[in-house]
Amino acid sequence: MKKPEETARPATRAAVILPWEKNKASDSPRAADSRLEEAVGLTASIGLDVIYQTIFPLRARRPATLLGVGHLEHLSEIVRSEEIGVVVVDAKLSPAQQRNLEKALACKVVDRTGLILDIFGARAATREGVLQVELAHLEYQRSRLVRLWTHLERQRGGFGFLGGPGETQIEADRRMIGDRIVKLRKELDQVRRTRGLHRQARRRVPFPIVALVGYTNAGKSTLFNNLTGAEVHAKDQLFATLDPTMRELKLPSGRHVILSDTVGFISELPTELVAAFRATLEEVAEADIILHVRDCAHPDSLAQRDDVLSVLEDMTKDGMIDQSWPDRTIEVLNKADLLGGVSHVPASQGSLPVSALKSEGLSDLLERLDQVLSRSMQDYDVTLPITDGAALAWLYEHGDIIERSDNEEHIELHVRLTPSNQERFMCQFLACSSQERLSAK
Repeated sequence: MKKPEETARPATRAAVILPWEKNKASDSPRAADSRLEEAVGLTASIGLDVIYQTIFPLRARRPATLLGVGHLEHLSEIVRSEEIGVVVVDAKLSPAQQRNLEKALACKVVDRTGLILDIFGARAATREGVLQVELAHLEYQRSRLVRLWTHLERQRGGFGFLGGPGETQIEADRRMIGDRIVKLRKELDQVRRTRGLHRQARRRVPFPIVALVGYTNAGKSTLFNNLTGAEVHAKDQLFATLDPTMRELKLPSGRHVILSDTVGFISELPTELVAAFRATLEEVAEADIILHVRDCAHPDSLAQRDDVLSVLEDMTKDGMIDQSWPDRTIEVLNKADLLGGVSHVPASQGSLPVSALKSEGLSDLLERLDQVLSRSMQDYDVTLPITDGAALAWLYEHGDIIERSDNEEHIELHVRLTPSNQERFMCQFLACSSQERLSAK
């Protein structure tokens, strides 16, 4: 007997709404259009079919529904006529506003925070990523217990903002959420301790770390793939990379570095998410060089740059990253092919135009990495026992030997090292010997 052909379930029809408040003189209609385009991209990236999109200018935020009566009536008619199943509001809604909008529109309503969390939930791959996203979701959802709990038992990705079990057993759910949060924090502490051990192990591996940072969809993963030959998910979607991916890369000088591809930044990233992903951001803090990848063809490229720099500055204030990070940052102007090629992109001092997709400008980028690493090197005097061939070989491979003097018992070296390699040398060799000494010049 022939089995009936399976038909694909049609994607849920969605509307994307941007409530737009003009907060400053620089807020232009183009900025609003770009923000709406980003919200549509976020929505489409989780498989929703965006049927309708619009910008609602706001004179003032309504406490009950955010939107005014006229906007709400217009949107309600669109939802009915277009059979919309989900309305995405690209703003932060209070729990009451979300509930009131759902009652008025008779459909699911997801705000910006919920949308990003659902994307992260669908994309998390490593144990730490899954725990971080679940914790962020539960912290956000404490007061939004409508349609919640069974997402923890689902096999699919995501966190059930788009369809859940209903409004039963609210008190039991609240208690279960609290218990789960406590358990998640304990598990994350353990994972972070393990991550710390991994970072210590990387210090023993004599490779400086280069972290790719940038706005979502700036092309970090494509650049990572092209430079290292790695197979990292590089679909043209926002947040295509959630967990840091690390690969070894050889520079023209023969130096080896570890290249790290990290999650993309975004404007107005929910604070619940920033806190939960602190360990992921720590990958940037560990970096010897930061490659800030910008989409130079994007109409809001400068605003996106400011968003990334703002996050890095906040990390500095919180003590997560030292104040010298701008000195070891290279701005990579990616997607130059969309502007006619590398030669057509005006590059300011310190920036470098490339096309990761077309492999243009990458050799110049590798040369620049070498230059920045060399610039960060410091001079040290090192004393080694004449018998310590391993330490001597390490210094020749990973430093520049300026001067050497041997006697019957010791080798005196004047060597140039990067700060990270100086730490690695001390960790690997000086910790286990009282005969070796290293001092700064």
